[in-house]
Amino acid sequence: MTLAFVFPGQGSQQVGMGKALFESSAAARGVFEQADEALGESLSRLCFEGPESELVLTANTQPAILTCSVAALAALREATGLVPQVVLGHSLGEFSALVAAGALDFADAVRLVRLRGAAMQDAVPAGTGAMAAILGLPVAELDALCAEAAQGEVVSPANENGGGQVVVAGHAAAVDRLVALAKSRKGKAIPLKVSAPFHCALMEPAAQRLAQALAHVQVRPLAVPVVSNVEAEPNADAGRVVELLVRQVTHRVRWEASVQRACAMGVTTAVEVGHGKVLTGLCKRIAPELTLHACGSPADIDVLKGAHVGA
Repeated sequence: MTLAFVFPGQGSQQVGMGKALFESSAAARGVFEQADEALGESLSRLCFEGPESELVLTANTQPAILTCSVAALAALREATGLVPQVVLGHSLGEFSALVAAGALDFADAVRLVRLRGAAMQDAVPAGTGAMAAILGLPVAELDALCAEAAQGEVVSPANENGGGQVVVAGHAAAVDRLVALAKSRKGKAIPLKVSAPFHCALMEPAAQRLAQALAHVQVRPLAVPVVSNVEAEPNADAGRVVELLVRQVTHRVRWEASVQRACAMGVTTAVEVGHGKVLTGLCKRIAPELTLHACGSPADIDVLKGAHVGA
């Protein structure tokens, strides 16, 4: 096993994303047209032209990033025929990975993540929650500090991103207490501008809404395993997909462990499929031995056409 496809999550959005793929690839163009039809609105225009104030709304960001990732995947397949041995995605990117594995139909996925984004936004009143990136403290120590900072409220690790970076989420006051504790232990803390405290217990209402929607969606057999965010283990069982996606909403994204697990499976090359290079940077810190490619533009695909990727 040599080749993995990795799919980005929220945070990689940018006005203009996907436009060059739409213009250069019939396969990518078909994906954007499918998204517009599935949602009953022009998501493609929002990706290409903005406004940014609309694109950054979670209910729009999630389907936009998914669509750009699946469009890049379609263009990559059209041009190279590359087939990964395993796929994984960061948070929202797990839906893109499941589309790549054949488990979810793209039209179903884009509707699901529109609902997921809206549900996550609605789960907590504005200003109630917060997130912060903590640098320089081991996860085990941070878990203990979160328990100390909680004082009856919620605060917990939300993203184990690797390279010494862990994002925490929860009630705003509890996150503030955690930040103070982290700084007292020589950790660095960076408050994040987010619309809601993702991947923590406060997201339970969103998890319930997603579970209800997933109950009406067909999950097909997986052509390749997906390393899930929740377990950081490869899953090839279609019967477990819904459970893992629902749990992911309220549980931490174990990205560092997921990349390490892919490497343990024999992966030597990872291609980030979608807009931006966020995961390429994280993977470089987690597993410096990996050969990494970002694939979000026609020029990126041209590079991969001539390379012996995963050989």
